[in-house]
Amino acid sequence: MSDQPVSPSSVPERSGFLSGRIISKGDTPASNANIANIITVVRILLAPVFIWLLLLDDGEMGLIRYLAAALFIFAIVTDTVDGHLARGRNLITNVGIILDPIADKVLTGGALVALSILGELWWWVTILILAREFGITIYRFAVLSKVVIPASRGGKLKTVLQAVAISLFLVPLASVLGDWVLWINYSVMTIAVVLTVYTGVDYLWRAWRHTRKSDSGA
Repeated sequence: MSDQPVSPSSVPERSGFLSGRIISKGDTPASNANIANIITVVRILLAPVFIWLLLLDDGEMGLIRYLAAALFIFAIVTDTVDGHLARGRNLITNVGIILDPIADKVLTGGALVALSILGELWWWVTILILAREFGITIYRFAVLSKVVIPASRGGKLKTVLQAVAISLFLVPLASVLGDWVLWINYSVMTIAVVLTVYTGVDYLWRAWRHTRKSDSGA
């Protein structure tokens, strides 16, 4: 998606939820129920299943843990798929712009909380990341009537690093290769946390500048 704020008025209005293109590529308005948005919704629905499996394993690092890790990785990869479809087939909608980051946050947020419950990740890391993620999401909804601000490249990189860091924690490699793997896990998570905080501040700065520019009539 573009790094620049997108005005809701820039997306053509639709006469109904199912009206418009669902799969086909074109310049006509896309349906809110297009294939990219459907994949995003599926990602949201997979989150509770993944969390249930992770907690069911209860730190035993058995087959259920591997299934939970595989489901998380599969679900998070769909973020690339729906993004590619949305951009490549011109299926970008305001609904998709809002749902996509929510899907990521539900999935990664659920993973972080579950890992902390299991005692595998410090609670302060989970709380810091969730405060940033949901704080920005709430802010997006607050200014939605004025502007929809998509994620920047830094925000996308942050999402990728979070996904990689969580995946490393989920796949029980330490039980197979040794505890030295934990150093890699925590190192990647540290980078993800730093980038999470930085992109959060950058997002608010860009939003403030755009709002100030709009209010001044520039």
